[in-house]
Amino acid sequence: MKAIVYDHYGPPDVLHFEDVPKPVPREGEVLIRVRASTVNRLDCHTREANISNGRLVSILSRLVSGVRAPRHRVPGSELAGEVEAVGATVRDFAVGDKVFGLTGLRFGAWAEYLCAPVAARIAQMPTNMTFEEAAAVPDGAMNALWSLGQVGLRPGRGILVYGASGSIGTAGVQLARHFGAHVTAVCATKNLELVKSLGADEVIDYTKEDFTKNGKTYDVIFDAVGKHSFKRCKDSLKSGGYYLATDGFRNLVLAPWTALFGTKKVSFTIPPRYPKQDLLLLKDLIENGEYRAVIDRRYPMDQVVEAARYVETQQKTGNVVLQVAPN
Repeated sequence: MKAIVYDHYGPPDVLHFEDVPKPVPREGEVLIRVRASTVNRLDCHTREANISNGRLVSILSRLVSGVRAPRHRVPGSELAGEVEAVGATVRDFAVGDKVFGLTGLRFGAWAEYLCAPVAARIAQMPTNMTFEEAAAVPDGAMNALWSLGQVGLRPGRGILVYGASGSIGTAGVQLARHFGAHVTAVCATKNLELVKSLGADEVIDYTKEDFTKNGKTYDVIFDAVGKHSFKRCKDSLKSGGYYLATDGFRNLVLAPWTALFGTKKVSFTIPPRYPKQDLLLLKDLIENGEYRAVIDRRYPMDQVVEAARYVETQQKTGNVVLQVAPN
């Protein structure tokens, strides 16, 4: 089968096509014919061994993904496709089922086929989505769900989502709205109407206004792109409020420190935990019309290098889809 692989860490150019053996499902596994995947920041950071985030982070990244070379040669962590075969004892899925899900650090979705345990974060695909739309859901939405779940978001609370037009941000706006919060979304001018359509009650154009200087305060500030800091946001938090981080190892120190001292907290826990129940919740929200995928660009499989370069500009809106085997 065809797959995109890489054998050493580096820029997008290390990615290349290769014929690799087609996997065979073992007991408790399903074989999935992948129709669509995405190119996300996890794929890009892992491919470059997180060197863009500094030497210490790069060393830690290599301890996880492979010290000298990548442990998993085939990237790709999000997918949508069809079940082609099932292993012994499998009862939850049947041949022909349309599925979507997240492989996480096991990767493998940039290939025509992959095997996944039935207990993994794989579920029946929403009936009202295409393969490309479904592939663009799991990572950003499950990350946002995990993050919001740490701060007890509930009706009446005010949340500001910084980076509201990215993969995690577009998910965060929709999910915060689902939980009944008053949502203020921060993004660039070109995406203001988009985030309004996703359910934001208020929008701020960061090219024209600095939300940390407008005098308003929030129960939660959700930094969905890792470009802010607790120090800069602290005065914009209410007493008892949370700065909700998605990146930055400094927040590993700030989280326990602020839990002991002061009335304003940093919430940041790694590794994140994405239970399968969250994927099933997202499926229900999608089918009930409460959540939709936001797709910026679609690239055929043979343009994966160009797709990765675009993601690394950090200017994408929502998600970038990789067409593995279009139906």
